[in-house]
Amino acid sequence: MIPIKTIEDLINKHAILEKDLSSGKIDKKLFAEKSKEYSDLNEIIDDAKKYASFEKDKNELEKIIGDQNSDKELLKMAEVELKDLQEQHKKNEKKLKLFILPKDEADKKNAIIEIRAGTGGLEASLFASDLFKMYEKVSHKKKWNVELISISRSEAGGLKEVIASIKGTNIYSTLKYESGVHRVQRVPDTETQGRVHTSAATVAVLPEAEEVDLKINDTDLRIDVFRSGGPGGQSVNTTDSAVRITHIPTGISVSQQDEKSQHKNKAKGMKILRARLYELERSRIDQERSQDRKNKIGSGDRSERIRTYNFPQGRVTDHRINLTLHKLEEFLEGEVFDEMIESLTLHAQEESLSSL
Repeated sequence: MIPIKTIEDLINKHAILEKDLSSGKIDKKLFAEKSKEYSDLNEIIDDAKKYASFEKDKNELEKIIGDQNSDKELLKMAEVELKDLQEQHKKNEKKLKLFILPKDEADKKNAIIEIRAGTGGLEASLFASDLFKMYEKVSHKKKWNVELISISRSEAGGLKEVIASIKGTNIYSTLKYESGVHRVQRVPDTETQGRVHTSAATVAVLPEAEEVDLKINDTDLRIDVFRSGGPGGQSVNTTDSAVRITHIPTGISVSQQDEKSQHKNKAKGMKILRARLYELERSRIDQERSQDRKNKIGSGDRSERIRTYNFPQGRVTDHRINLTLHKLEEFLEGEVFDEMIESLTLHAQEESLSSL
């Protein structure tokens, strides 16, 4: 049950915002903020009003049903109406509970995704490459923009590590459940006996932090410049353009050498550093709020095995919600990715609702 006072507060807030916005007496910045708040409330205001009047409406129908002098046809109509009213009340309650859940302020942000080959040698690097291609396909379907920040390839043509920025609408809210260890089971091309090998890759999805989200003091940074390494040939710069940025208070260090310009490498490095520091602060606050954070979906614990991709059986299993899709190829093509994300999001919402 949601306290009626909470619902009445929402209805009153909606009425006040409506009055303020129609008065024409608020400045542009405040108008934009209040318009957004009003628009959000508009989506649930009818449900809120029905929820608030539920007891009154229910009592009236029960009165008709309990009246022995009621016309039979009227009685039947009242019984049907009461059943519909109770079912609608349950739906309204769930919708309103979701609305009043604390919002994750990072959900609407762009994201930085980091994928690294884990255990399994070259096969792990090939799997890391497959994962990155999957996220690229998902991004293409959703009309998101993927910008490569840094990439390190393996001898087999896979990826040792790749870091990219993904920009678009509600990126972080869609991808945040991807953080963790992704495990693959398949027969490598080099395997002559047909044995299934298990290897892994880690994925970290961080909300991209703006300068307004996080103040980083220049005095807290140590910036070292050095000559870029690489596999040889044109990849090796002859100038000291590579940059290593260390955040002294936390010890977090980022190296960037993909660009030939020291300035560009520093800008890319700062983008990654800012995202990591922002996520570190978010994690600290989350842990203070919830001691049972490990039990929750999307904890971002990168040591946690979250998903297995089994090629011989053509299935992908998410261990956090025990969901198995026998559509592995379609999943890697980005076709049924949303089905998995919707299930994870719903589960996370239900977890949050139960703790309300």
